[in-house]
Amino acid sequence: MTHLQAGLSPDTIEKARLELNENPDVLHQDIQQVRDMIITRPDIGFLRTDDAFILRFLRARKFHQADAFRLLAQYFQYRQLNLDMFKNFKADDPGIKRALIDGFPGVLENRDHYGRKILLLFAANWDQSRNSFTDILRAILLSLEVLIEDPELQINGFILIIDWSNFSFKQASKLTPSILKLAIEGLQDSFPARFGGVHFVNQPWYIHALYTLIKPFLKDKTRKRIFLHGNNLNSLHQLIHPEFLPSEFGGTLPPYDMGTWARTLLGPDYSDENDYTHTSYNAMHVKHTSSNLERECSPKPMKRSQSVVEAGTLKHEEKGENENTQPLLALD
Repeated sequence: MTHLQAGLSPDTIEKARLELNENPDVLHQDIQQVRDMIITRPDIGFLRTDDAFILRFLRARKFHQADAFRLLAQYFQYRQLNLDMFKNFKADDPGIKRALIDGFPGVLENRDHYGRKILLLFAANWDQSRNSFTDILRAILLSLEVLIEDPELQINGFILIIDWSNFSFKQASKLTPSILKLAIEGLQDSFPARFGGVHFVNQPWYIHALYTLIKPFLKDKTRKRIFLHGNNLNSLHQLIHPEFLPSEFGGTLPPYDMGTWARTLLGPDYSDENDYTHTSYNAMHVKHTSSNLERECSPKPMKRSQSVVEAGTLKHEEKGENENTQPLLALD
């Protein structure tokens, strides 16, 4: 086992071998071959090229070296083309800070039965006078930067659940093709994460309509992992077991505290009243801190409702009534 696999459980190492074609005997050669391709793109500033960094791109593309390099190039190109998004790309940036405090995103402490980290978005909590969509996207990307430092998550990946309860048509009208395209480019095309599923819950009809807006921006292979569950708890629980879900999604865990992940990133000076001070935090240099912080930060009562839907509003349907679970798209 190479030092790049140090800390991984035997099961995860075997999973990487079977699912990602990861071979410890040639790991350094694989990394070097990706690094050697950098000279083909002199137009891009590759700001980080160490072994551990390149490895996450190989894992995200199942060790297809050309695909891994393409993703690496797109990662830095996206940042070059959207400089304003990544200026002061830290948790204490005012825009990112507000989004984190409002629960964009939520991150569950425990992982699911496949070892995947579960991210939550309660769409109705988007106060458009308080948070721009761009700042919410920045907060999500920053959170992923922190989480992807964990090699286990590079291999096991992520799940995203979006609760659309009481998300108004007025709110939806702000989701323009240009900002949706920006999000898809940032997540689908430019970030080295494996998304095992994107699950829509309680989505209104106009969220279905939004799909027609984003479809032109999607790759053909990315239409398998977004599931529209409506209010069907059974279909959600078939894919994510209830013991890993908070009560808002019919799970056995307590309701999600919206401040949990914000406290993880902002540290002990976090305040619900937004009157804290905090030392600058640079996600690009975080090394396996998130899991320790998650354990150390105890939940506090939240100030904003994380979901306007009460536990139990989602309903169980009889077996066979799974027409809402057809996948529409995936972030690969």
